[in-house]
Amino acid sequence: MRPYGPAALRLCVGAVFLAHGLQKFGLWGSPGLAGTATLLAGFELAPAYPLAVLTAVAELAGGVLLILGGLTRWVALLLLIEQVVVIWKVNIANSYYLSTTDGPGAEYRLILVGAMLCLALSGPGAFSVDEWRNSSEEAKAAGRARARKV
Repeated sequence: MRPYGPAALRLCVGAVFLAHGLQKFGLWGSPGLAGTATLLAGFELAPAYPLAVLTAVAELAGGVLLILGGLTRWVALLLLIEQVVVIWKVNIANSYYLSTTDGPGAEYRLILVGAMLCLALSGPGAFSVDEWRNSSEEAKAAGRARARKV
């Protein structure tokens, strides 16, 4: 059952990042890239608009790639770095807990950091493009494939 743990984690956090990426592009009543840029500027992150686009693309593409299990270790590292920056620039000044009068704490972000660290270390698990690529006939012929554990 070991390959199914990372797969479940990958699907869940992939859906979270996909939803947040779509939200940054203006879905579900959010202010879109302009609102994200304003938020980033408020946290003294510049240049705000290019960073808003970069974060939106990273979360949207990262969410899709996590769901598919493609480039999982690299995507997990990228999203882990993004979450550490958010904790450093946004959450660290507030209390630990998600709901506080001071603003959101790092509680939720730490869960995402842990999830991304797990995926970066363990890989995508079952039902992933990465696993399929590593075990394909072409990879076997080129000597790149790993043997499947049954």
